Amino acid sequence: MFDRNADNLSPRDAVSELLLGMRLRGAKYWRLRLSAPFGVQFDAIDGARFHFVGQGQAQLVMPDVAPRMLEAGDAVLIPRGQPHRLLSSSRVTARDFHSFTPEPVCEVFCEIRDCDPTICRTKDTIILTGTMDLEMETMHPLVSFMPEIMSVGALLDRQPEMRSILAAMEREMAEDRPGSVGVLARFADVVAALIVRGWVESGCDNVSGVITALRDPRLARVLVELHSKPSHDWDVAAMADLMGASRSVFSERFTEIVGVSPLRYLTELRMGLAAKWLEREQLSVAHLAHRLGYGSQAAFTRAFKRARGVSPGNYRRNMAASARIS
Repeated sequence: MFDRNADNLSPRDAVSELLLGMRLRGAKYWRLRLSAPFGVQFDAIDGARFHFVGQGQAQLVMPDVAPRMLEAGDAVLIPRGQPHRLLSSSRVTARDFHSFTPEPVCEVFCEIRDCDPTICRTKDTIILTGTMDLEMETMHPLVSFMPEIMSVGALLDRQPEMRSILAAMEREMAEDRPGSVGVLARFADVVAALIVRGWVESGCDNVSGVITALRDPRLARVLVELHSKPSHDWDVAAMADLMGASRSVFSERFTEIVGVSPLRYLTELRMGLAAKWLEREQLSVAHLAHRLGYGSQAAFTRAFKRARGVSPGNYRRNMAASARIS
């Protein structure tokens, strides 16, 4: 853990601190067994989408991204859940994923079969697909910088141990042993988390000011503290003290590297958490205000409305209405 009395915080330590707050949890999984020709259209979701090809192959097609062929053993994470298609060939018309009839196996796992009974089952394509809650409360600025598609293939040279996990997933997909659905779900959670970690450790494609700040040990200390204690009564003086600089030097450095002022960054962090909690937790607005360090519900409501354009209560109602429609 981060020693707050230490003189230095290395970039590796800072990334580790942020990763400690990452929670990537599979919400629901489906095992697709499909005979060519096939095409599946996945609509946009609020979360991440994971695919693992256990047998056969499928072409992944997404707007504004070059198509890629996924072979057996390939795993991909689509962190922002954009719409996309899985096709046996580019000439196939895709069918909406929700139009298939799932066979429930357990509460969070279903089977979908759309097979030609006249061909050998070894020619089928088998795909594990899942929706995931990408809960990166301590890393929220990084999610918007993630690539549209994150592949396990980019990690295999640096993390060869992943090959054994992927091989085990292939075996579970093929053999369909008792309890395989639970094993597959846990493997998928691990592989997706490793994909995200590999991207962070490789520098997040050098696109985020947050990563640049993490390479500065003194700024990294401030960021780690802000993300681990967003409800603390922070002011610029307290942040500058953590960095060991004057308020003017700290503010100038922070704004230059991160792209927004320290207090603006803190507000965006808090409002991002508030929006997530309003969508997923049945907490009162007063409780959220206290949880995020605001002295009153009115102060929190004003800050949220400035950031999101609507009051917390209206935001929650809008999200609930959108969920019912979808």
